[in-house]
Amino acid sequence: MEKDKIVVGLDIGTTKICAIVGRKNEYGKLEVLGMGKAVSDGVIRGIVSNIDKTIFAIEKAIEEAENHSGINIRVTNVGIAGQHIRSSIHHGSITRNSSDDEITIEDINRITNDMYKIVIPPGSEIIHVMPQDYYVDYEDGIKDPVGMSGVRLEADFHVITAQTNAINNINKCVKRAGLEIENLILEPLASSLSVLSDEEKEAGVCLVDIGGGTTDIAIFYENIIRHTSVIPLGGNIITQDIKQGCMVMQHQAELLKTKFGKAIAEEASPNEVVSIPGLRNRAPKEISIKNLSHIIEARMQEIIELVHAEVITSGFQNKLAGGIVITGGGSQLQGIKQLFEYMTGMDARVGYPNEHLGKSKVEAVKTPMYATAVGLVLSGFRALDERENRYMEKSGVFNHKRKERDRGSDIFRKIIDKTKGLLIDDLDSKEDY
Repeated sequence: MEKDKIVVGLDIGTTKICAIVGRKNEYGKLEVLGMGKAVSDGVIRGIVSNIDKTIFAIEKAIEEAENHSGINIRVTNVGIAGQHIRSSIHHGSITRNSSDDEITIEDINRITNDMYKIVIPPGSEIIHVMPQDYYVDYEDGIKDPVGMSGVRLEADFHVITAQTNAINNINKCVKRAGLEIENLILEPLASSLSVLSDEEKEAGVCLVDIGGGTTDIAIFYENIIRHTSVIPLGGNIITQDIKQGCMVMQHQAELLKTKFGKAIAEEASPNEVVSIPGLRNRAPKEISIKNLSHIIEARMQEIIELVHAEVITSGFQNKLAGGIVITGGGSQLQGIKQLFEYMTGMDARVGYPNEHLGKSKVEAVKTPMYATAVGLVLSGFRALDERENRYMEKSGVFNHKRKERDRGSDIFRKIIDKTKGLLIDDLDSKEDY
């Protein structure tokens, strides 16, 4: 039963490694049973740079999640991100034997599996194949061809690739931490499961997940993923700018950003000053909130410009009625929604991973910084493409009916066998006389 199924999500991020344990409640909502997190010292811009440090952080996060949930974790859904992620559109086709037979889920699986055989650049691997639109006998614009009649089935696919070395390093870290990977999922796709509503995906929406090392982008239109991208800038680059611009320590820069930082400098009072402790035998240092906000705004403008350029490149700029949804730790900066709206001319909101969350033991997961981890858990219950969910349900119903039919056949077979046995016994007894 799905309600008894336990799923674990492991977000290997630049600033933190987070493990979340969840299950579905009786209302179909996700109930978080436990969470564990650890500081991520071995990951830079989404890529594992130190194996030992990453393994240690994974073990610490998993142990904490096990203690909170009381569940022994062995299998997990893991997120992947980084500048090495590439996406492209490819066309595939198959020829069916007869036009009289309906197109089945097996035909869909066949054309999708063929995409994994396409030629990609050396040193890369395909991690996702996402169908866009289908064509049946050259009739285009078909979203779901199952049940239609036709000989030639074609489709456009959104193919996402990642560097083989990056995948291998994640696999190595997870396995050495004593875990198995059930699925490797692109992080913006995971975040979209926890943050976006079906209505937004249908209307057209751009998800912007601002993490520590990267900013991940996913564009949806008509409930289908249309474009993905990873920008190698995130919250950590803002912290570095504050550290250099204000001449403070790294942890002080992070606190200044999260506690007092504003994405729009005009909203900061010119008279507002914060005092931070100086180094040994030195006087406390005074930082102007106005100057701090100018540093943050300059870097955020650069990130937003890159996001806007990706939206334009995707070709869906004028089709996103749902606007922009900002999530991730970087979305908690004051005024970030207004800055996005001002620079892109699109509606924006901050996305919280509450879309499919029920009552949970850990309330902290309802903040944007845990959107990816919550999404990774949801991916254990839901496919990334809504059509795949329907296909799975249909297959489940089909398999259930087949089992019922087989069970009926077994009963009938047993009756025949028993009848045969009685007849043979009767014949044997006649031969004795």
